[in-house]
Amino acid sequence: MGAPGSRALAAGAAFLLLLVALPSAFLYLTSSAAAAPAAASRSALLNLRPFSAKCPPAAAPPLRVFMYDLPPRFHVAMMASDNATSGFPAWPPSSGGIRRQHSVEYWMMASLLDGAGAGSAEGREAVRVRDPDDAEAFFVPFFSSLSFNVHGRNMTDPDTMADRLLQVELMDILWKSKYWQRSGGRDHVIPMHHPNAFRFLRDMVNASILIVADFGRYSKELASLRKDVVAPYVHVVNSFLDDDPPDPFDARSTLLFFRGRTVRKDEGKIRGKLAKILKGKDGVRFENSFATGEGIKTSTEGMRSSKFCLHPAGDTPSSCRLFDAIVSHCVPVIVSTRIELPFEDEIDYSEFSLFFSVEEALKPDYLLNQLRQIPKKKWIEMWSKLKNVSHYYEFQHPPRKDDAVNMIWRQVRHKLPAVNLAIHRNRRLKVPDWWG
Repeated sequence: MGAPGSRALAAGAAFLLLLVALPSAFLYLTSSAAAAPAAASRSALLNLRPFSAKCPPAAAPPLRVFMYDLPPRFHVAMMASDNATSGFPAWPPSSGGIRRQHSVEYWMMASLLDGAGAGSAEGREAVRVRDPDDAEAFFVPFFSSLSFNVHGRNMTDPDTMADRLLQVELMDILWKSKYWQRSGGRDHVIPMHHPNAFRFLRDMVNASILIVADFGRYSKELASLRKDVVAPYVHVVNSFLDDDPPDPFDARSTLLFFRGRTVRKDEGKIRGKLAKILKGKDGVRFENSFATGEGIKTSTEGMRSSKFCLHPAGDTPSSCRLFDAIVSHCVPVIVSTRIELPFEDEIDYSEFSLFFSVEEALKPDYLLNQLRQIPKKKWIEMWSKLKNVSHYYEFQHPPRKDDAVNMIWRQVRHKLPAVNLAIHRNRRLKVPDWWG
């Protein structure tokens, strides 16, 4: 058979080249068509943000708390209640005003008693343990605020010696406790809510976790946000449970409300100055009163019918009035230079409160002009937020999920990592702590 001709060879070569080129062309065309979406997909992947959905963390088990078994004279015997000897007494309705405001110690003790929470730990931030070796924290049930209020009518009354003797006896008990000695008292929780509570021997408990209203009468060496817990006052007005008018803004006819004592010490001197500026102004109720039964009733009515409630400093930066306003859903107007607020790591007060410096508040007409310029929509948003947060300030027995007592115990838990760090470092240091 003869060799093929040149024309036949050329045709065969062209056919082979076509077979090789067709798949490449197909791949090129298909890849070009997909290039734009692929590039867009790659760009989208590069620009992804972290997923923003908040998955609730697993609930931590309740804080294990050992409560010292102190004689009744350190706590419930001071309540002078008819049922004080028949178990743990209810808070007497007649003990309103100043004693109720600072009764945080009572509600914390009640929360640890057997049966608190109807036998269930659900929603509770702390439970009592009987074995101190199982405890994460130690609660000292001394009603130091009540002791100050019942032992003597003023700071110089000789009867205040009874308060001092209780503090001396308590410290003797604590110093003999190996658990106090083990930590230097750092993991011990001591309520001192009244500004003058435990006033004789405060320096002896300066390492402990103190439950305070504010830091107005504490030195930095004694108390600080680093280790201590700011607790709300127990409100003395009743909570506004049926606050659901068709138009809440128009339902409150008073612009700004204040009722309380106007002659105070320290930062509280601003009250007298504000009275001169605000009394008699259109839309303002500014009244002098004491925390008596009739005065509390009038304050309840006033707060519920007002859009804004004025909260100037008292003898210390805080006062019960703020928490009365919150449970009345009256937007707080806070005038205080050094106030500290409860649960502020979890609650943003700027969402439902207004803040003014002392200098701003004392400018003639400045504060009222600012309040009048707040749009109705904005006020209703703040009012709604107040309704949503007011349960954080309720003291009750048995305690309920996220109420005031449970929030306080949660704050105690937040302090414990720093407390344990201090305890552990102190055990191995051979020289004074250079961090102070």
